Amino acid sequence: MNSVSTHAKPWIIIAALLGATAVLAGALGAHGLKAILTPAQLVTWKMASFYQLVHAVLLMALAVSVLIELRSFRLVSKVLLFGVLFFSGSLYLFLLTGIKFLTILTPIGGVLLVGAWLLLVFAAWRNKNI
Repeated sequence: MNSVSTHAKPWIIIAALLGATAVLAGALGAHGLKAILTPAQLVTWKMASFYQLVHAVLLMALAVSVLIELRSFRLVSKVLLFGVLFFSGSLYLFLLTGIKFLTILTPIGGVLLVGAWLLLVFAAWRNKNI
């Protein structure tokens, strides 16, 4: 196994877990939380699970790609992971616990998600093999 695939393995696992939990969170929102959350809260829950799934797919694409140089891949992957955790995670926790303070992490997560996309652009721009 080469260095790229060795470093990609944990990210493939993380991306798969994020994808699986996004699907579970979406199902929970669609079927299990209707009696607990308001319609507006359900919309927010749906948005959080959708963003988690979209970024899990991006993280998976990065993990299986050999076109991104290793250092850039690791940085983008870490920023994506924290973006998902802060954005979607803070919304999930707020909706389930009602602790509004947790939503202070939501915009930070959004900035991290956008930043990860921009880091990916920069990495692709710099990579001479693409």
